[in-house]
Order: sequence, then structure tokens, then C-alpha cells
Amino acid sequence: MRKKGVTNLLIHLLLLFGSGAMLLPFYWMLATSLKTPLEALQFPPTWIPSTCQFSNYIEVFHQIPLWRYFGNTVFITFLTLTGVLATGIPAAYAFARFRFPLRETLFMGFLALMMIPLPVYLVPSYIILYKLGWIDTYAAMIVPWIVNVFSIFLLRQHIKQLPQELFDAAKIDGASSLWTLVRIVVPLCKAPIATIVVFNAIASWNSFFWPLIVTNSDRIRPLQVGLAYFSREQSTNYTLLMAATTMAIIPLVILFFIAQQQIIQSQARAGLKE
Repeated sequence: MRKKGVTNLLIHLLLLFGSGAMLLPFYWMLATSLKTPLEALQFPPTWIPSTCQFSNYIEVFHQIPLWRYFGNTVFITFLTLTGVLATGIPAAYAFARFRFPLRETLFMGFLALMMIPLPVYLVPSYIILYKLGWIDTYAAMIVPWIVNVFSIFLLRQHIKQLPQELFDAAKIDGASSLWTLVRIVVPLCKAPIATIVVFNAIASWNSFFWPLIVTNSDRIRPLQVGLAYFSREQSTNYTLLMAATTMAIIPLVILFFIAQQQIIQSQARAGLKE
């Protein structure tokens, strides 16, 4: 018992150390955002601001169109998530419950797409968008990402584990495939759907490389690209940079804590196995 207690203590200490190491950059970002420009450059650095400068958060809005960046990002994220759910849920249901020729081959082909890195299809995608006249438009940042292969895979694995008796009972009652999907499958897939929402929201919110390439004007620029341009212009103003970055991650932190329980249930109940 003593040996087990010492082992548990060491494990908890290790976890505490890892948690502290992960939280330290976020604390430093928050602390720097509340310092004066002089104190932010001070050496040795101070861990606690001598005077909290909350005015830094107001000054950011005077320096850059932060509200527009936030609005663009929320708009892009919302439409991208809507597209991912609208395409992912029916596709996962079809791959899990319908039998049609080459079903497994098509599904393996979808999974193979996950292994292709972005630089491989970057130039062809840009050429297609250019031919369509979508460069520097919202469509260029939304349409290419409304299908997410991992979301289809995760939902398919969860749907395959639902009891067959539920679908047999719905069929006996005369329910159509669409009715079964809406009234049975979706309510039982709340946990993986919440996981998909969180993961895709984070990916869309933090998207940088693709929007940087397909946008030219400040009018439709999303948050991360706008912050990158602001960083280039104010490279030595660390307090305003940290204030803007802090405000950029707050919505994601709130979203994660709201959906945390659903994410845990998704991993615990559904898993990633056949």
C-alpha cells in the first residue's frame, strides 16, 4: 500500500508539473498584456505587473479593426461548422448503415485523403479558386473546408456501435431513413457531434496559412491573419500584441469548457474502434 501511495504521489506531481508547464505561457501572455511597455521589456522580467494596465485592451481596438477581424472569424467559423455538420452527419450515416457497391473502398479513399498534407494540394486549390473568381472572398475560406474527413470517420465509428434493434424498430414503425437519422441517430450522437464542433471551431478559428494566401484586403481578413499583420507593424509593442492575442483565445477557452463533458463522453463511449 505504501508503494502504491508513493507511485500515485509521483504521478500526481508529474501531472501537476506538466499542467504548470502548459499553463505558464498563457499566464505570461496575460501578465504581459497588463504591463506597461517599459515593464514588458524590463530585465529581469517581473512575473506580476506592478500596475495592471487594462487600457491596453482598449488601445488595441484603436490600433487595428479588431471587431471586424472578430466578426469575419465568427462568420467563417459558423458557416464552416454548419457545412461540416451538414455533410458529415449524412455521410457518416450512409457509410455506417447503408450497403452499396464499393462502400469500404470509398471509405478507405476518404481516410487516405487525411494523409495528404496541405502543401500538396495548395497550388491546385488556389488555381481552382482563381478560375472561379473566389480569391479574396468569404467563399474561398469556407467552401473548401465544409467537408471534414475526420468528422465523418468519428461519427461513422459511433453510429456503427448503436444497437441494430433501434433501426429495426424504426423500420417496423415505417420510419424513413431521414426520419431515423434526425430522430434517432443525431440525438444519440450528441457527444461526438460536440467533439466535432469543438475541434473544427478551433481549426477554423486558428486558421492562418490558407486565409493568408486567398485574402488580399483587410475587409475580409480573419483574426489570425489580422494579428499577424499587426505583429509585423507593432513588433516591439509586446503589451498590445499580448492583449490582442489574449482576446483571440478567450472564445476558444470558453467553448472548450462548455463542451468538455461531451468530449470526454465521446472518447469514453464511442472510441475509434470498429
